[in-house]
Amino acid sequence: MSGTTAALTPPADAVAPVRHPDAPAPGELLGAHYEQCFGCGGEQPHGLHLQARAGEGVSITAEFTVQPAHQGAPGLAHGGVLATALDETLGSLNWLLRTIAVTGRLETDFARPVPVGTVLYLEAEVTAVAGRKIYSRATGRIGGPEGPVAVRAEALFIEVKVDHFIDHGRPEEIQAAMKDPDRLRRTRAFEVNP
Repeated sequence: MSGTTAALTPPADAVAPVRHPDAPAPGELLGAHYEQCFGCGGEQPHGLHLQARAGEGVSITAEFTVQPAHQGAPGLAHGGVLATALDETLGSLNWLLRTIAVTGRLETDFARPVPVGTVLYLEAEVTAVAGRKIYSRATGRIGGPEGPVAVRAEALFIEVKVDHFIDHGRPEEIQAAMKDPDRLRRTRAFEVNP
């Protein structure tokens, strides 16, 4: 990343991330954390429908196809949509830690345009943990997992309690998520995003 701020540099006492023993196995599809999520939810007609898979250690891979509804300039992905894809990918890492966290800071570099119809291949990893702070980075490539880098990001996530979502979310959605009989889906609904 060019111009990374000090807020994204782990402190000297930061530790290496440790994958939770109950985290999904490498290669396992993570699935949507919440069906209404714009990033990964299947019930969002114009969402990214991002598909993430657990990797080795505390890493994931993900991909999504840029649709016409995602364009900014004619025929090109909107930068905000690309930043959303990076944020969703980085936030999904927290599932491997089994930590509920929200985005505290996201810095994104745009290296090349991403045309509509392109599959964006994303890789992300947690680089360090310091108390409630989780440091991570991601890259997005076009033309395949080894293709040229189109976007990259570094992020800081902050661990929160589930009360964060209950206190700040809309009551209708909170109640619907809390009533889900599937305990795993109920937990995942509150795992990422501010």
